[in-house]
Amino acid sequence: MKSLLITIDGPSGAGKSTVSRGLAERLGYTYVDTGALYRAVAFVAHSKGCSADDDNGLADICKHLELRFEKSSKGRRLYANGEDITERVRTSEITMLASAVSARSVVRENLLNVQRGMGKGGGLVFEGRDMGTVVFPEADVKFYLNAHLDTRVLRRYKELVETDAATSLPGVRKAMMKRDEDDSSRALAPLKPAHDAVRIDSTFLGIEQVVEAMFHHIRGQAK
Repeated sequence: MKSLLITIDGPSGAGKSTVSRGLAERLGYTYVDTGALYRAVAFVAHSKGCSADDDNGLADICKHLELRFEKSSKGRRLYANGEDITERVRTSEITMLASAVSARSVVRENLLNVQRGMGKGGGLVFEGRDMGTVVFPEADVKFYLNAHLDTRVLRRYKELVETDAATSLPGVRKAMMKRDEDDSSRALAPLKPAHDAVRIDSTFLGIEQVVEAMFHHIRGQAK
């Protein structure tokens, strides 16, 4: 089977990250968390006091931002300008800011080239929100992973409460509903399924079940 370029899009809390990592491992592919790239821009913008609507400031940040993923005993780590920011980009504040900066054309244009450069040659699983619609419209296989809002809220709450004891279920629900609205209604690269994406609802499915379904679809396409 040739090395494929696979995209997995969907809203937050649908299980994209865990599923994408699992599928990449099953296939022996490289997993790329594109959302982390936007979180990195948001993290640096926040640390510099740059607002989400300051295009000049964001352009300067992107111009001087060196990003890399690195494997370690703690798993895959994200570095920005040599600094490990893996955990710090996962706070609720950075999550919301990442959604805002990802709607700015200056940020998307800069990261678009970065992502397409990573995708050359195939053998990768790209996770995000516009991978199959904008970044890789010619991807070999596209998936759109979704789940009921209540399920996604609970999943995200369990994830966040491990690092932020002040996290509340109502707060997570409010933030997720806002992000869903922001991501789906923005004029630039809105969150939506690609017309040829395979849609999977993970509300009542475990991670392994979703990975298995995706794997069998890919094998079927390759025959």
